[in-house]
Amino acid sequence: MDIIDRVKYDGPSDVFAWRWPHDGLVWGTQVIVNQAQQAVFYKDGKALDVLEPGRHTLKTANIPLLEHIVNIPFGNETPFAAEIYFVNKAVNLDMKWGTQEPIPVLDPVYKVLVPVRAFGQFGMKIIDAKKFVAELVGTVDEFDAQQVSDYFRGHLMSRIKDFISAKIINDGVSILTISSQLNEMSAALKHDVSAEFNRFGIEIVNFYLSSINVPQDDDSVVRLKEMLAKKAEFDLYGEDYNTVKTFDVAEKAASNESEGNVAGAGVGMGVGMGIGNQMMNMNADMMDSGKNTKQPSTNDTRNCCCSCQKILAAGVNFCPDCGTEQVKKSQFCTGCGGKTPESANFCPDCGKKQ
Repeated sequence: MDIIDRVKYDGPSDVFAWRWPHDGLVWGTQVIVNQAQQAVFYKDGKALDVLEPGRHTLKTANIPLLEHIVNIPFGNETPFAAEIYFVNKAVNLDMKWGTQEPIPVLDPVYKVLVPVRAFGQFGMKIIDAKKFVAELVGTVDEFDAQQVSDYFRGHLMSRIKDFISAKIINDGVSILTISSQLNEMSAALKHDVSAEFNRFGIEIVNFYLSSINVPQDDDSVVRLKEMLAKKAEFDLYGEDYNTVKTFDVAEKAASNESEGNVAGAGVGMGVGMGIGNQMMNMNADMMDSGKNTKQPSTNDTRNCCCSCQKILAAGVNFCPDCGTEQVKKSQFCTGCGGKTPESANFCPDCGKKQ
């Protein structure tokens, strides 16, 4: 057994626990613990003392628990078997996570089933080195950030999927507007997932929900985008929407006709006739409206009100609009003195112009 007189670990920042590969320790061996590290002693499968940052010499005064289970003959120089785990307690802020499979959720606003994906990252710190090694590291020689992510992925994905689904369904938040609530959701998720990490001596320093989105090439997402485009068009044109769409169809049909497409030419003729009929009907309505509002001229031979010129039915004595009494005036020829009709331009007896 090799006798080790100095123990130290300088490793990458993403390694959270590392086991010293030798077990030939003696009383008097120096253990150097770097800043943001702790050293956990194991003997016969049991976690014993924990050393804080600094230079430590193995002696009974420093390792009281180890003294009771290690024999100390021959001037304290006999090597003994013990395990040392160096635990990195620095904050790691680059723990990324993401949903491997989209979450199928019914959008509460547009009633379309869309696949939702979520991505983000969190920061963690080991606050209880002995619990972390005993509960999570076990007997492996090295435990890094990737192993932590793999271990907690199931718990994270379960909580995140449940939270996002409940947010969309229960709160009626559309997937298209949910990005405005990422900060609020991040704080709630941090509180939700922290309990499971604390059970293993880990503190969640921060938790970020960076993005909630949908695959742009998914069929349901394409349909939703088409629906939104049509809705935007309708909101823009209002009552003229159908007319605008009809002209768009006519323009496309005319384009097909110019390219020599016989079927397109037929469609273009049909659409064109439909638009022509629509325009003729509109003109006819305008003409009818003009007739209804046209005022009678002074040469109109029909019975008119002598006050407001309203056209009256035959034999009416009072105007139904203004109430003026209709008085029939007598007319006599200036030549022969004979009686002539009120509307006559010439005397029926002598023919003189009236």
